[in-house]
Amino acid sequence: MEGIHLNDVHVQFDHPSGITIAVDGVTQRVPPRSFVSIVGPSGCGKSTLLAVIAGLQPATSGSVDINGRRVTGPDRDIGVVFQEDSTLPWRNVSENVEFAMQMAGVSKGERAAKAAAAIELVGLKGFESSYPATLSGGMRQRVALARTLALQPGVVLMDEPFAALDQQTRIFLGAEVRRIWEQTHQTVLFVTHDISEAILLSQQIWVMSYRPGHVIDVIDIDLPDERDASIVSSTRFNELHNRVWTSLQKESMRGFQDVETA
Repeated sequence: MEGIHLNDVHVQFDHPSGITIAVDGVTQRVPPRSFVSIVGPSGCGKSTLLAVIAGLQPATSGSVDINGRRVTGPDRDIGVVFQEDSTLPWRNVSENVEFAMQMAGVSKGERAAKAAAAIELVGLKGFESSYPATLSGGMRQRVALARTLALQPGVVLMDEPFAALDQQTRIFLGAEVRRIWEQTHQTVLFVTHDISEAILLSQQIWVMSYRPGHVIDVIDIDLPDERDASIVSSTRFNELHNRVWTSLQKESMRGFQDVETA
């Protein structure tokens, strides 16, 4: 069966002072070609869960299957966009976008063609020869996105890719990500702290509890497929925002109190 299947995924970390359970029994499915976001308080295991799906972190128990194949390690069909600026300062935009393909052994001609297509897709055409130091933070994140898309993965995982950007840029790039998803039909799993961002982008939202993290609510986003930032003022958008926040509020308070008493 296609899509992402999480089957009773547990992740724990052993420390000299004891055991930390980061993810506790997550069983969920992301249908193929869908856009799902995960929200939850800091420290709830969102990024850990994404790392397990990407094959970057082994699960302590349970399993992940993507398009019918068990995840046992990094896979070229799974693309990841991280929060941190991952552009290489000594490479221009085209060279940055080609980098992952170069590491994967893609031929020079194919790399150039795919990089050009990905650069145009993310709206950076005309900046191919620019270096990261001359680009804004939002543009550098577009480079990172283009580098992932150039590999043409079936699944794209995004771990708070816009967290370091200002709100206006986040909204603009979020709309671009949704436009790209509508064009590419990839399966996207997106981690964010921003409820509005999750609603604006997604077809479904998973709300995770505070540690140990598990999914406590699954909310279908029944907004029109054709949507932009103007929809945030609609009645239905605000109803959905309240639903997510109601599920999240108690868990966020648990996390805050845990930090205060640590």
